[in-house]
Amino acid sequence: MTLKIRSLTGNDLKDALDALADLRISVFRDWPYLYDGSLEFEARYLHRYGETGGAVIVGAYDGSKLVGAATGEPLGDELHEFRAPLEERGYDVARIFYLAESVLDPRYRGQGIGHRFFDEREAHARRLGFSEAVFCAVIRPDDHPMKPADYRPLGPFWRKRGYQKLDGVQVRFPWQDLGDEKETEKPMQVWFRTL
Repeated sequence: MTLKIRSLTGNDLKDALDALADLRISVFRDWPYLYDGSLEFEARYLHRYGETGGAVIVGAYDGSKLVGAATGEPLGDELHEFRAPLEERGYDVARIFYLAESVLDPRYRGQGIGHRFFDEREAHARRLGFSEAVFCAVIRPDDHPMKPADYRPLGPFWRKRGYQKLDGVQVRFPWQDLGDEKETEKPMQVWFRTL
């Protein structure tokens, strides 16, 4: 199966936001995010990408259908919750590009799309003059009752890409888990690399 990978900015990015919202709701229901999302929240959350000049969506398309996407934007334009832990430790957010969500329909996994998502976002960040990149990964307890028995952590993949955990640097961000009645804050580990 051959997918077409496209880097979207400007109006093309804005046109893809509704499809990205649907994809996020679908994929993030799975472990480890367990996200009980809504289109109303997604519209508010994703709107900023359309208003940020340096933002990018790297889309994976099967024909005209968006089946995977990875986003990014300058960290200085990100939500406060994602900037603050780095700012508090003296990092210059003007040098850092934030790699946000990366979602792929499970039927399309195992084809190297994850590498392409990183390659394209990192290339976009370099073109804009950024010298560092970060992303966040949700932290869940190993004994969580919804953790699949066959779950394979992505840490080895990220390390091969040159990313390392920033010790003690975590983001806290709220969302509603499946089966919960309200949002709760989740800890997210920050991973970093020099581009």
